[in-house]
Amino acid sequence: MISRLNLMLFPDVLAVCRLDPHVAVPPWAFGGPFTSITRTLTELSIVCLQEGVPEGVRCERGWRYLAVEGPLAFALTGILASLTGALALAGVSVFAISTFDTDYLLVRDADAERALELLSREGHRVVKYGVDSKE
Repeated sequence: MISRLNLMLFPDVLAVCRLDPHVAVPPWAFGGPFTSITRTLTELSIVCLQEGVPEGVRCERGWRYLAVEGPLAFALTGILASLTGALALAGVSVFAISTFDTDYLLVRDADAERALELLSREGHRVVKYGVDSKE
């Protein structure tokens, strides 16, 4: 089980979009520093910068993302559990995305500061991109 993680909160506001599973990935999905695209039999799910998503697209807007410092070994266990437990108890909704190198935890923009506080209390080191970091 992971006890302490280093996380970075990014300032970008994201949208989580749902499209028909058979449509092509739209060009607006590729703008910005963060894009996640997942196609299943039932949906095309796109997470991208909110500002690029056209009106009328089915989506949930207003998400911020925390990156877990990686790369993380595939054998590690309990990473998401160590992040989501305290947030769930406090009623903070999360949307998790994993990549080859690391995990990302999305929280509502309105809950971002509270999430940082809760995660810090759990022993995780959380910095804000460009504020607390040297980026």
